[in-house]
Amino acid sequence: MVEWIDLPKAKTVLEYGPGTGAFTEHIVQRMPAGSKFAAIELNPRLAELFRRRHPGLTLIEDSVANVDAICQKLGLGQVDGIVCGLPWASFPESLQTRILDQMMTVMSPNGQFVTFAYLQGLLLPPGKRFAQLLPKYFTHVSKSRTVWLNLPPAFVYQCRR
Repeated sequence: MVEWIDLPKAKTVLEYGPGTGAFTEHIVQRMPAGSKFAAIELNPRLAELFRRRHPGLTLIEDSVANVDAICQKLGLGQVDGIVCGLPWASFPESLQTRILDQMMTVMSPNGQFVTFAYLQGLLLPPGKRFAQLLPKYFTHVSKSRTVWLNLPPAFVYQCRR
């Protein structure tokens, strides 16, 4: 998830839906000193677990659909990278587009976005729709190889503005 994003050059990185923070440590370790990191988690139970695992890191309990207001509140400015663990294939079209629209308001001109998806999600209408939406928002969209050892099998969307 984090290998593709140019974290060593990022000034500001967001993590959408970090859950308990499985990717967080890998993100923060690759970021340069003085850069800014914030995570946005809607689920209060997962937010509590995240805070226990990563005390001292900024975590906002809110919807990523409010990312513009969140970034303004935190004084983050433009975001260079977004690492996302949201379940896109379970979202209706209105929420998918609202989140992507908001993302574009905070993302820097060369911003990068990575998110994972489960292979079977491509069979679901929301998963197909999400795959079709990405090229409307990003000039570069690619998919990693499928990780068959992951259960369920998954892949990563790698997007650049």
